[in-house]
Amino acid sequence: MSFFKNFYHKIVRPNVWARPEMPITFRAEIMPGKSRAERTFRIKDVLGNGRVTLHGFVGEHRESEFEKMNFKREL
Repeated sequence: MSFFKNFYHKIVRPNVWARPEMPITFRAEIMPGKSRAERTFRIKDVLGNGRVTLHGFVGEHRESEFEKMNFKREL
């Protein structure tokens, strides 16, 4: 059965928290003294390990560095 379990996890990506070109905001604790607009960047690429690269910001970043998504919030 482990073959089917591994095969299923390769086909279905269970926890995809980010998509390319999606706006995302760093938590205020990481960038103190900056407004929400200054902490918001657009995702360039989602890597296989769950980290993301951003347009205009260097490095790979993980989900815990960002605010939780609130789809009801006005942009």
